[in-house]
This record gives sequence, structure tokens and C-alpha cells, in this order.
Amino acid sequence: MKIEEGYMPFLGYKTYYRIVGTASKDKMPLLLLHGGPGSTHNYFEVLDRVAEETGRQVISYDQIGCGNSFVDGHPELWTQDTWMNELIALREYLHLDRLHILGQSWGGMLIIAYLIEKKPQGICSAIISSGHASSSLWASEQHRMIGLMPEEDQEAIRHAEQTGKFDDPAYLRANDRFMALHCASTDENSPECLTRPKRFGYEAYLYGWGPNEYVPTGSLGDFEYIDRLGEIHCPCLLFSGSEDLCTPAVARSMYEGIPGSRWELMEGARHMCFVDRHEDYCRILESWLEEHDPTDSFQ
Repeated sequence: MKIEEGYMPFLGYKTYYRIVGTASKDKMPLLLLHGGPGSTHNYFEVLDRVAEETGRQVISYDQIGCGNSFVDGHPELWTQDTWMNELIALREYLHLDRLHILGQSWGGMLIIAYLIEKKPQGICSAIISSGHASSSLWASEQHRMIGLMPEEDQEAIRHAEQTGKFDDPAYLRANDRFMALHCASTDENSPECLTRPKRFGYEAYLYGWGPNEYVPTGSLGDFEYIDRLGEIHCPCLLFSGSEDLCTPAVARSMYEGIPGSRWELMEGARHMCFVDRHEDYCRILESWLEEHDPTDSFQ
């Protein structure tokens, strides 16, 4: 399978991108937006098979602030506008006039804001994988799930939130357990792209979101789009897991708000549904993309 890597100039820095597969007139490319903010494209490499199975390009990139697009020491950059402008610039740079777009976690949030604020042309379909439309609902649901943990872990997390001491060992252990329960974990059988060392954008995460998943003190803390989801008019597929940080309540708020959307709740999956339920996820995604490719061959 052909793989092309490159960089796009952006804000005086550079944005890394990775293209798998060959362009096709009939099969629209799939652009992947990773989570965080501050994570990397790495985990999306498990979706390389989509390029081979459907005959389309699958494109991922490291958002500015992380991975091969690492930037540090610029807290003023870590805003929705920065990452949205980067997405717009990348579409133009790679001539992605018509495409499918998939965002996981924060990437799903970015898709929601992009579709509502910019009303872009050429979006054949949008796939929101474990994203959300409300930071306040997200934080509330995380705290509800924390309330199901052992009292020792609950107290460690409460203490860190009250004192701001997010480096306390008891808190770090409790947070690790929470993330293993609801986000992801790896072992010797995990795909290499999940265990490969990566340059996480800690500053981008802290200033963009916050110190953890349940304290959104960053610039995205006021991300609230539930009341505007009706402005999304392209076909929209939602993925979430039964054990996900994106709880059924969070996913339902998007499903009920986005007209005509489809929701796939994946039993037993955590925040990375495309890893925990890989075969089922890819099968559903590949079928969805085929169904929503345009019938004409103009690109």
C-alpha cells in the first residue's frame, strides 16, 4: 500500500500529514482528525486497511502542537480557531475538495464546530467517533463515572481537584485506573502504532483542554454546541462504546441533535472503539463510506 508523508507550512511552523493509498475519482478520501488536543495520528494507522478495502485515500495528520508537528512554549496557540484554521488550510493544501471526515474525541468536537461555524462545502459525510458537543456534559459524565470507582480513588481525585495538585502519586494512580477503564490500555499484543513512542503535546492539552478528562479548564472548556446541532446537514455517523469516556448520555445528545444521524453503540468498547472493536468498526465504517460516496465521478 502506497504511503506518502509530507509537511504543510502553517503559522510559521509545519503540519505533518500522512496519505495512505491512491487517489480515486470514484472513492472520496477519508480525512482523520485525532484527539487530545495534543495526541497524534499514530493510533489511526490501524485504519490503514480502510484504504485497501475501499480503494480510497486515508489521510491523517499531526495537529500543530504534537507529534511531528510539535510546537511548545506558545500557550496562546491552543484554541479552537488555531486547529480549525489548520484543518481549512490542510484541505486547501491537499486539494481535498470533496471528502469524508472522521474525528475521534477532540477531533469529533472539531468536526462539530467546523460544520456549524464554517458550513464547509464538499463534505460527503462526517463520522464523529467518541466526540462530544458539550464540555459541561462531558465533565459531568466523567465525574459520574468516577463516583463508581473505589472510594480511595474517588478521594484521590477529589483531593487533586480541590488542591490543584495533579502531580500527587495517589491521584496519578487513580487517574491511570480511570483511563484504563474508559479510554485505552496496551499490552504486548497491541498494534505497534499504539505502543510506538510519540511526542504528546502536553502544553496543547493543558491549555486547550485541562489537566485531565474531567476538569476542562482550558480554552475548550466553554465548548457548547448542543443547541446548534440542528445546523449540521451532511450525513453523520456516530460511534461510541459502552465503556467509553463518551458515555451513552453524551452520544445520545449528539444523536438526538444532529438531523438524520446514525449511532453505533459498540458493546464493551472504550474511548478507542476502532481498537477495542476493530473488525466491527472497520466493517461499519467501510460500508458507510461506500454508501455515501457521490454517484458522479467529478472531483
